[in-house]
Amino acid sequence: MNKIKAFCARKNIVISAKRYGIDALGAMAQGLFCSLLIGTIIKTLGSQLGIQYFVDIGTYAMAVSGPAMAIAIGYALQCPPMVLFSLAAVGWAANAEGGAGGPLAVLIIAIVAAEFGKAVSKETKVDLLVTPAVTIIIGVALAKLIAPPIGTVASAFGIIIDNATKLQPFWMGIAVSVLVGIALTLPISSAAICSVLGLTGLAGGAAVAGCCAQMVGFAVMSFKENRWGGLVSQGLGTSMLQMGNIVKNPKIWIAPIVASAITGPIATCVFKLEMNGAPINSGMGTCGLCGQIGVWTGWVDPSAGAIAKGATAISPTGFDWLGLLLICFVLPAILCPVINMFCRKMGWVKDGDMTLNG
Repeated sequence: MNKIKAFCARKNIVISAKRYGIDALGAMAQGLFCSLLIGTIIKTLGSQLGIQYFVDIGTYAMAVSGPAMAIAIGYALQCPPMVLFSLAAVGWAANAEGGAGGPLAVLIIAIVAAEFGKAVSKETKVDLLVTPAVTIIIGVALAKLIAPPIGTVASAFGIIIDNATKLQPFWMGIAVSVLVGIALTLPISSAAICSVLGLTGLAGGAAVAGCCAQMVGFAVMSFKENRWGGLVSQGLGTSMLQMGNIVKNPKIWIAPIVASAITGPIATCVFKLEMNGAPINSGMGTCGLCGQIGVWTGWVDPSAGAIAKGATAISPTGFDWLGLLLICFVLPAILCPVINMFCRKMGWVKDGDMTLNG
Protein backbone atom coordinates (compact mmCIF):
# COMPACT_ATOMS: atom_id res chain seq x y z
CA MET A 1 0.00 0.00 0.00
CA ASN A 2 2.84 2.38 0.85
CA LYS A 3 4.43 1.67 -2.53
CA ILE A 4 1.18 2.49 -4.31
CA LYS A 5 0.83 5.74 -2.37
CA ALA A 6 4.42 6.68 -3.16
CA PHE A 7 3.90 5.90 -6.85
CA CYS A 8 0.73 8.00 -7.01
CA ALA A 9 2.47 10.86 -5.25
CA ARG A 10 5.36 10.68 -7.72
CA LYS A 11 2.94 10.67 -10.63
CA ASN A 12 0.76 13.43 -9.20
CA ILE A 13 -2.27 11.15 -9.15
CA VAL A 14 -4.51 12.61 -6.47
CA ILE A 15 -7.76 10.71 -5.96
CA SER A 16 -10.00 13.20 -4.19
CA ALA A 17 -13.40 14.85 -4.43
CA LYS A 18 -11.72 18.24 -4.87
CA ARG A 19 -9.50 17.13 -7.72
CA TYR A 20 -12.28 15.41 -9.64
CA GLY A 21 -15.47 17.12 -8.45
CA ILE A 22 -14.21 20.70 -8.35
CA ASP A 23 -11.01 21.11 -10.36
CA ALA A 24 -11.87 18.76 -13.23
CA LEU A 25 -15.55 19.74 -13.33
CA GLY A 26 -14.72 23.44 -13.36
CA ALA A 27 -12.16 22.96 -16.11
CA MET A 28 -14.67 20.98 -18.15
CA ALA A 29 -17.02 23.97 -18.03
CA GLN A 30 -14.23 26.18 -19.36
CA GLY A 31 -13.62 23.75 -22.20
CA LEU A 32 -17.32 23.85 -23.02
CA PHE A 33 -17.32 27.63 -22.88
CA CYS A 34 -14.41 27.87 -25.31
CA SER A 35 -16.02 25.54 -27.85
CA LEU A 36 -19.74 24.82 -27.68
CA LEU A 37 -20.89 28.01 -25.96
CA ILE A 38 -18.86 30.57 -27.88
CA GLY A 39 -19.48 28.60 -31.06
CA THR A 40 -23.23 28.69 -30.48
CA ILE A 41 -23.15 32.45 -29.92
CA ILE A 42 -21.11 33.11 -33.08
CA LYS A 43 -23.23 30.74 -35.17
CA THR A 44 -26.47 32.33 -33.95
CA LEU A 45 -25.17 35.81 -34.70
CA GLY A 46 -24.19 34.65 -38.16
CA SER A 47 -27.61 33.14 -38.76
CA GLN A 48 -29.45 36.25 -37.59
CA LEU A 49 -27.20 38.67 -39.48
CA GLY A 50 -26.95 36.53 -42.60
CA ILE A 51 -23.17 36.16 -42.33
CA GLN A 52 -22.27 32.64 -43.48
CA TYR A 53 -18.65 33.10 -42.39
CA PHE A 54 -19.79 33.40 -38.76
CA VAL A 55 -22.03 30.37 -39.16
CA ASP A 56 -19.04 28.33 -40.37
CA ILE A 57 -16.81 29.54 -37.53
CA GLY A 58 -19.43 28.71 -34.94
CA THR A 59 -20.06 25.28 -36.43
CA TYR A 60 -16.37 24.38 -36.29
CA ALA A 61 -16.07 25.59 -32.69
CA MET A 62 -19.11 23.58 -31.61
CA ALA A 63 -17.77 20.45 -33.31
CA VAL A 64 -14.68 20.27 -31.05
CA SER A 65 -16.48 20.49 -27.71
CA GLY A 66 -15.50 16.92 -26.79
CA PRO A 67 -11.75 17.41 -27.29
CA ALA A 68 -11.92 20.85 -25.65
CA MET A 69 -13.55 19.41 -22.53
CA ALA A 70 -11.13 16.51 -22.27
CA ILE A 71 -8.04 18.66 -22.73
CA ALA A 72 -9.35 21.14 -20.15
CA ILE A 73 -9.87 18.27 -17.70
CA GLY A 74 -6.36 17.01 -18.39
CA TYR A 75 -4.99 20.48 -17.74
CA ALA A 76 -6.80 20.59 -14.38
CA LEU A 77 -5.32 17.18 -13.51
CA GLN A 78 -1.87 18.53 -14.37
CA CYS A 79 -1.20 15.96 -17.08
CA PRO A 80 2.16 15.89 -18.85
CA PRO A 81 2.04 17.12 -22.48
CA MET A 82 1.88 13.68 -24.16
CA VAL A 83 -1.12 12.71 -22.04
CA LEU A 84 -2.78 16.10 -22.42
CA PHE A 85 -2.65 16.09 -26.20
CA SER A 86 -3.80 12.47 -26.41
CA LEU A 87 -6.97 13.38 -24.54
CA ALA A 88 -8.28 15.13 -27.67
CA ALA A 89 -9.14 11.77 -29.22
CA VAL A 90 -10.58 10.52 -25.94
CA GLY A 91 -12.83 13.56 -25.60
CA TRP A 92 -14.07 13.28 -29.16
CA ALA A 93 -14.95 9.59 -28.70
CA ALA A 94 -16.60 10.01 -25.29
CA ASN A 95 -18.69 12.98 -26.40
CA ALA A 96 -19.79 11.26 -29.59
CA GLU A 97 -20.63 7.96 -27.91
CA GLY A 98 -22.34 9.67 -24.96
CA GLY A 99 -24.94 11.43 -27.09
CA ALA A 100 -27.02 13.93 -25.14
CA GLY A 101 -25.11 12.98 -21.98
CA GLY A 102 -21.75 13.46 -23.67
CA PRO A 103 -20.33 15.98 -21.17
CA LEU A 104 -20.76 13.57 -18.24
CA ALA A 105 -19.20 10.76 -20.27
CA VAL A 106 -16.27 13.01 -21.15
CA LEU A 107 -15.79 13.97 -17.50
CA ILE A 108 -15.63 10.40 -16.24
CA ILE A 109 -13.70 8.86 -19.12
CA ALA A 110 -11.18 11.69 -19.51
CA ILE A 111 -10.33 11.46 -15.80
CA VAL A 112 -9.70 7.71 -16.02
CA ALA A 113 -7.70 7.95 -19.26
CA ALA A 114 -5.68 10.87 -17.94
CA GLU A 115 -4.70 9.08 -14.73
CA PHE A 116 -3.66 5.94 -16.61
CA GLY A 117 -1.68 8.08 -19.02
CA LYS A 118 0.06 9.84 -16.16
CA ALA A 119 0.87 6.49 -14.58
CA VAL A 120 2.84 5.25 -17.62
CA SER A 121 4.26 8.61 -18.67
CA LYS A 122 8.08 8.51 -18.94
CA GLU A 123 8.23 5.02 -17.46
CA THR A 124 9.64 3.46 -20.64
CA LYS A 125 12.27 4.28 -23.25
CA VAL A 126 9.57 4.43 -25.91
CA ASP A 127 7.41 6.98 -24.10
CA LEU A 128 6.55 8.62 -27.41
CA LEU A 129 4.56 5.50 -28.31
CA VAL A 130 3.48 4.11 -24.96
CA THR A 131 1.96 7.18 -23.31
CA PRO A 132 -0.38 8.29 -26.12
CA ALA A 133 -1.25 4.67 -26.94
CA VAL A 134 -2.26 3.85 -23.36
CA THR A 135 -4.20 7.10 -22.94
CA ILE A 136 -6.08 6.79 -26.22
CA ILE A 137 -6.73 3.03 -26.13
CA ILE A 138 -8.08 3.10 -22.57
CA GLY A 139 -10.08 6.27 -23.18
CA VAL A 140 -11.65 5.25 -26.48
CA ALA A 141 -12.31 1.69 -25.25
CA LEU A 142 -14.14 3.11 -22.23
CA ALA A 143 -16.02 5.48 -24.52
CA LYS A 144 -17.27 2.58 -26.60
CA LEU A 145 -18.13 0.56 -23.50
CA ILE A 146 -19.62 2.95 -20.95
CA ALA A 147 -20.30 6.30 -22.66
CA PRO A 148 -23.67 5.23 -24.18
CA PRO A 149 -25.18 4.09 -20.83
CA ILE A 150 -23.71 7.13 -19.05
CA GLY A 151 -25.27 9.35 -21.69
CA THR A 152 -28.60 7.57 -21.39
CA VAL A 153 -28.69 7.97 -17.61
CA ALA A 154 -27.68 11.65 -17.70
CA SER A 155 -30.17 12.39 -20.45
CA ALA A 156 -32.95 10.53 -18.64
CA PHE A 157 -32.29 12.43 -15.41
CA GLY A 158 -32.36 15.71 -17.28
CA ILE A 159 -35.65 14.75 -18.93
CA ILE A 160 -37.10 13.86 -15.52
CA ILE A 161 -36.19 17.32 -14.20
CA ASP A 162 -37.60 18.94 -17.34
CA ASN A 163 -40.89 17.04 -17.17
CA ALA A 164 -41.21 17.56 -13.42
CA THR A 165 -40.79 21.30 -13.94
CA LYS A 166 -43.52 21.28 -16.57
CA LEU A 167 -45.86 19.36 -14.25
CA GLN A 168 -44.99 21.30 -11.07
CA PRO A 169 -43.61 24.63 -12.30
CA PHE A 170 -44.01 26.36 -8.93
CA TRP A 171 -42.26 23.89 -6.66
CA MET A 172 -39.69 22.78 -9.22
CA GLY A 173 -39.10 26.41 -10.11
CA ILE A 174 -38.09 26.98 -6.49
CA ALA A 175 -36.01 23.81 -6.23
CA VAL A 176 -34.07 24.23 -9.47
CA SER A 177 -33.50 27.95 -8.98
CA VAL A 178 -32.24 27.57 -5.42
CA LEU A 179 -30.06 24.51 -5.99
CA VAL A 180 -28.41 25.69 -9.21
CA GLY A 181 -27.92 29.15 -7.73
CA ILE A 182 -26.20 27.66 -4.70
CA ALA A 183 -24.03 25.53 -6.99
CA LEU A 184 -22.99 28.66 -8.88
CA THR A 185 -21.67 30.35 -5.73
CA LEU A 186 -20.03 27.21 -4.35
CA PRO A 187 -16.55 26.34 -5.69
CA ILE A 188 -18.05 23.89 -8.18
CA SER A 189 -19.34 24.46 -11.69
CA SER A 190 -23.05 25.06 -12.04
CA ALA A 191 -22.48 25.47 -15.79
CA ALA A 192 -20.96 22.00 -16.05
CA ILE A 193 -23.76 20.50 -13.95
CA CYS A 194 -26.41 22.02 -16.21
CA SER A 195 -24.55 20.81 -19.27
CA VAL A 196 -24.20 17.29 -17.87
CA LEU A 197 -27.95 17.19 -17.15
CA GLY A 198 -28.87 18.84 -20.44
CA LEU A 199 -30.93 21.39 -18.53
CA THR A 200 -33.09 23.38 -20.96
CA GLY A 201 -36.69 24.55 -21.22
CA LEU A 202 -38.52 25.75 -18.13
CA ALA A 203 -35.97 24.05 -15.88
CA GLY A 204 -33.22 25.91 -17.71
CA GLY A 205 -35.10 29.17 -17.21
CA ALA A 206 -35.39 28.48 -13.47
CA ALA A 207 -31.67 27.72 -13.33
CA VAL A 208 -30.88 31.03 -15.04
CA ALA A 209 -33.10 32.80 -12.50
CA GLY A 210 -31.29 31.21 -9.56
CA CYS A 211 -27.84 32.04 -10.89
CA CYS A 212 -28.81 35.65 -11.58
CA ALA A 213 -30.26 36.01 -8.08
CA GLN A 214 -26.89 35.04 -6.65
CA MET A 215 -24.68 37.12 -8.94
CA VAL A 216 -26.73 40.29 -9.24
CA GLY A 217 -27.89 39.95 -5.64
CA PHE A 218 -24.42 39.83 -4.12
CA ALA A 219 -23.17 42.52 -6.51
CA VAL A 220 -25.88 45.00 -5.55
CA MET A 221 -26.21 44.33 -1.83
CA SER A 222 -22.42 44.50 -1.32
CA PHE A 223 -22.06 47.71 -3.34
CA LYS A 224 -21.38 49.76 -0.19
CA GLU A 225 -18.34 47.63 0.60
CA ASN A 226 -17.05 46.84 -2.90
CA ARG A 227 -18.24 49.73 -5.05
CA TRP A 228 -18.08 49.53 -8.86
CA GLY A 229 -15.29 47.01 -9.04
CA GLY A 230 -17.27 44.57 -6.93
CA LEU A 231 -20.43 45.26 -8.90
CA VAL A 232 -18.74 44.27 -12.15
CA SER A 233 -16.64 41.38 -10.80
CA GLN A 234 -19.64 39.74 -9.14
CA GLY A 235 -22.40 40.84 -11.49
CA LEU A 236 -20.61 39.92 -14.70
CA GLY A 237 -18.03 37.57 -13.23
CA THR A 238 -19.05 35.25 -10.42
CA SER A 239 -20.62 35.32 -6.97
CA MET A 240 -18.08 32.65 -6.03
CA LEU A 241 -15.90 35.58 -4.94
CA GLN A 242 -18.08 35.75 -1.81
CA MET A 243 -17.34 32.15 -0.79
CA GLY A 244 -14.70 33.18 1.74
CA ASN A 245 -17.10 35.62 3.37
CA ILE A 246 -19.88 33.00 3.36
CA VAL A 247 -17.62 30.64 5.29
CA LYS A 248 -17.06 33.37 7.88
CA ASN A 249 -20.74 34.32 8.07
CA PRO A 250 -23.17 32.00 6.24
CA LYS A 251 -26.06 34.35 6.98
CA ILE A 252 -24.97 36.70 4.18
CA TRP A 253 -26.20 33.95 1.85
CA ILE A 254 -29.81 34.21 3.08
CA ALA A 255 -30.86 37.07 0.81
CA PRO A 256 -29.67 35.59 -2.53
CA ILE A 257 -31.09 32.16 -1.68
CA VAL A 258 -34.49 33.58 -0.69
CA ALA A 259 -34.45 35.81 -3.77
CA SER A 260 -33.81 32.79 -6.00
CA ALA A 261 -36.72 30.98 -4.33
CA ILE A 262 -38.91 33.92 -5.38
CA THR A 263 -37.63 34.55 -8.91
CA GLY A 264 -37.54 30.85 -9.85
CA PRO A 265 -41.31 30.25 -9.76
CA ILE A 266 -41.98 33.70 -11.22
CA ALA A 267 -39.83 32.63 -14.18
CA THR A 268 -41.61 29.29 -14.59
CA CYS A 269 -45.19 30.25 -13.71
CA VAL A 270 -45.59 33.88 -14.75
CA PHE A 271 -43.25 34.47 -17.67
CA LYS A 272 -42.80 30.84 -18.78
CA LEU A 273 -39.13 31.69 -19.27
CA GLU A 274 -37.35 28.93 -21.15
CA MET A 275 -33.62 28.60 -21.76
CA ASN A 276 -33.36 26.54 -24.95
CA GLY A 277 -29.84 27.47 -25.95
CA ALA A 278 -26.83 25.29 -25.11
CA PRO A 279 -27.49 23.69 -21.68
CA ILE A 280 -24.28 25.21 -20.27
CA ASN A 281 -25.97 28.63 -20.46
CA SER A 282 -28.48 27.56 -17.82
CA GLY A 283 -25.75 27.60 -15.20
CA MET A 284 -23.97 30.79 -16.29
CA GLY A 285 -26.29 33.46 -14.88
CA THR A 286 -25.07 36.93 -15.80
CA CYS A 287 -21.46 35.79 -16.27
CA GLY A 288 -20.58 37.57 -19.48
CA LEU A 289 -24.36 37.77 -19.98
CA CYS A 290 -24.17 34.14 -21.13
CA GLY A 291 -27.43 33.14 -19.44
CA GLN A 292 -29.30 35.88 -21.25
CA ILE A 293 -27.55 35.14 -24.55
CA GLY A 294 -28.57 31.50 -24.08
CA VAL A 295 -32.21 32.49 -23.66
CA TRP A 296 -32.02 34.62 -26.79
CA THR A 297 -30.30 31.94 -28.89
CA GLY A 298 -32.92 29.49 -27.62
CA TRP A 299 -35.65 31.79 -28.88
CA VAL A 300 -34.27 32.14 -32.40
CA ASP A 301 -32.25 28.93 -32.85
CA PRO A 302 -32.87 26.25 -30.17
CA SER A 303 -30.08 23.79 -29.40
CA ALA A 304 -30.32 20.18 -30.55
CA GLY A 305 -31.02 19.03 -26.99
CA ALA A 306 -33.86 21.52 -26.60
CA ILE A 307 -35.35 20.57 -29.97
CA ALA A 308 -35.30 16.92 -28.89
CA LYS A 309 -37.51 17.95 -25.96
CA GLY A 310 -39.97 19.74 -28.21
CA ALA A 311 -38.57 23.27 -28.35
CA THR A 312 -39.13 25.37 -31.47
CA ALA A 313 -37.87 28.74 -32.61
CA ILE A 314 -40.07 31.69 -31.67
CA SER A 315 -40.25 35.42 -32.27
CA PRO A 316 -39.90 36.89 -28.76
CA THR A 317 -42.59 39.33 -27.71
CA GLY A 318 -42.28 42.36 -25.48
CA PHE A 319 -43.58 40.20 -22.63
CA ASP A 320 -40.74 37.73 -23.17
CA TRP A 321 -38.13 40.50 -23.05
CA LEU A 322 -39.78 42.03 -19.98
CA GLY A 323 -39.62 38.67 -18.21
CA LEU A 324 -35.96 38.24 -19.08
CA LEU A 325 -35.04 41.69 -17.77
CA LEU A 326 -37.08 41.36 -14.58
CA ILE A 327 -35.93 37.84 -13.72
CA CYS A 328 -32.26 38.36 -14.52
CA PHE A 329 -31.61 41.91 -13.38
CA VAL A 330 -34.41 43.98 -11.85
CA LEU A 331 -35.91 41.60 -9.31
CA PRO A 332 -32.58 40.31 -7.90
CA ALA A 333 -31.33 43.91 -7.63
CA ILE A 334 -34.43 44.84 -5.61
CA LEU A 335 -35.16 41.70 -3.61
CA CYS A 336 -31.66 40.95 -2.30
CA PRO A 337 -30.99 44.36 -0.69
CA VAL A 338 -34.51 44.40 0.82
CA ILE A 339 -34.15 40.90 2.28
CA ASN A 340 -30.63 41.69 3.44
CA MET A 341 -31.94 44.81 5.20
CA PHE A 342 -34.06 42.60 7.44
CA CYS A 343 -31.03 40.37 8.05
CA ARG A 344 -29.12 43.47 9.14
CA LYS A 345 -31.91 44.50 11.49
CA MET A 346 -31.77 41.04 13.06
CA GLY A 347 -28.04 41.51 13.60
CA TRP A 348 -27.17 38.62 11.30
CA VAL A 349 -25.27 40.75 8.76
CA LYS A 350 -23.00 43.68 9.53
CA ASP A 351 -20.98 46.22 7.56
CA GLY A 352 -17.89 44.64 6.11
CA ASP A 353 -19.26 41.08 6.05
CA MET A 354 -19.28 41.09 2.24
CA THR A 355 -16.05 43.00 1.61
CA LEU A 356 -13.98 41.28 -1.10
CA ASN A 357 -10.29 40.81 -0.45
CA GLY A 358 -8.04 42.57 -2.88
